[in-house]
Amino acid sequence: MRPLGHRAKSSSLKPPRKLYRIGEVTQHTGLSRQTVHNYTTMGLICESEWTPGGHRLYDESVFEQLALIEELKRTRTLRQIAVILAGGSSLSVSPQTGPDISDPV
Repeated sequence: MRPLGHRAKSSSLKPPRKLYRIGEVTQHTGLSRQTVHNYTTMGLICESEWTPGGHRLYDESVFEQLALIEELKRTRTLRQIAVILAGGSSLSVSPQTGPDISDPV
């Protein structure tokens, strides 16, 4: 037997991945539930999983994606942002002028 408090070493021990329900995403971002839903249905962000009850779950990358979308909204339409995020345009960011794209739309 192993002494109490002794654990077998394993290089694959990781904390479980944190997934967020839409209410948690709205709480942390200040965006409305409808906005997050719209961005999801438009394909601007993607859910990572679904609960057995049918609720969308988002991983931590959604926060970075939402921040990028909100930044791009200053100078672009949601349609243009969808093209950018789909890889259809080149995106460059200038400290003086902010985000700029070669806009094929």
